[in-house]
Amino acid sequence: MKTALQENIVNTFKKLNDSLSSFSESELNTVPFEGSWTAAQVIRHLITGCSGYPEMFAGKTEKTIRKSDEKIKDIEALFYDFDIKMEAPEFLIPSNKEYNKNSLTLALLKIEEELLTVSETHDLTLTYLDFELPGFGKFTFYEWINFALIHITRHLRQLDSISKIVQKQ
Repeated sequence: MKTALQENIVNTFKKLNDSLSSFSESELNTVPFEGSWTAAQVIRHLITGCSGYPEMFAGKTEKTIRKSDEKIKDIEALFYDFDIKMEAPEFLIPSNKEYNKNSLTLALLKIEEELLTVSETHDLTLTYLDFELPGFGKFTFYEWINFALIHITRHLRQLDSISKIVQKQ
């Protein structure tokens, strides 16, 4: 379970870093169309949403009385339905400003390292008690890490669309 998860972390972050690398500094901060985030804002949103796992993993937990990956299919069903336009919660909405490609890259590398570390050093079957996703209830650590990866994968599609538009401008 841990080895496959760690491979998924590495592969997902490689795709995200490859996507980020494909943008020039100006393309990264170009609004592709009215009402859209820039590619940099999408990545900043992911950084905010995927940060804090070491602190989370130090929080309150309990032994899980269900399969530790039970909710992953439901998360995938929601996040991989690209017909649904989701609204980010206020605390995950990125600032409307210019972002630096190098600082975004460094932040992603830090998050990847943190996810690899917590996935190696913690019991992923434990249920985390201090926060839950509305509509889903409480997640195991395994589900929380997968949530981050599924969230990134959803936005990779968005980054690809933004890339196609801004590289034509």
